[in-house]
Amino acid sequence: IMRVRGFTQDDAHIFCTEEQIEDETRRFIDFLARIYRDLGFEGFKVKFSDRPDVRSGSDDVWDKSEHALRAATTAAGCDFELNPGEGAFYGPKLEFVLTDAIGRDWQCGTLQVDFVLPERLDATYIGADGAKHRPVMLHRAVLGSFERFIGILIEEHAGKLPFWLAPRQVVVASIVSEADDYIREVVAELQKAGVRAEADLRNEKINYKVREHSVGKVPVILAIGGREVEERTVSLRRLGENRSEVLGLDAVVETLKEEATPPDLRRAG
Repeated sequence: IMRVRGFTQDDAHIFCTEEQIEDETRRFIDFLARIYRDLGFEGFKVKFSDRPDVRSGSDDVWDKSEHALRAATTAAGCDFELNPGEGAFYGPKLEFVLTDAIGRDWQCGTLQVDFVLPERLDATYIGADGAKHRPVMLHRAVLGSFERFIGILIEEHAGKLPFWLAPRQVVVASIVSEADDYIREVVAELQKAGVRAEADLRNEKINYKVREHSVGKVPVILAIGGREVEERTVSLRRLGENRSEVLGLDAVVETLKEEATPPDLRRAG
């Protein structure tokens, strides 16, 4: 998925005034940095790509757009390195670069300042003076190609995705067949709480099940035997840990419900 025939991009376009370029750039960089942190990327590099040899618009327009983006990036507190001649044909851009687990750089997010397309669209707005003015268009993407970003994310975490992001979050595994009904109840309670949970009722030893689901990078395995059924508890084991923790059913549902909540919803709550 690093190299696909077609891809989906989170492209968006912001119309703003020239005076708003600085604030919109700062807001975008803050937004991008927060998303990257939530996904486990603590740092990124920024490249400033200026005018290419083949481009639209006059040199005056390019002077103005490059100055505006450079000033906005500096005001946002971002260090950047120059990437000469690599801007889009319609304007300069910022490239936000992530480094994957084996040291390769990937350009993901971008922000471009475009004075050209609003002119072609004959786009206008009415200013405070009551007159028509030409807006600026900012092209922005946070992840870039979804498919490629997913590949980078998988490699960064070596498949061990954060709990809230993991496609398979919990496997509830039986130790004895007499626990099957209680396991189904546990799975139902977790699913009702929004946790992606499934049952493993196979007639296999618990060590075999734990090993298989650990290799599959399932973040949490709940083992249930006769004692857990009797006490209405579960034995919780997290990926990468050797010890288990015994918790009551209500407590484990509440704990995993919280962990399954995406970071932005936790902040909103």
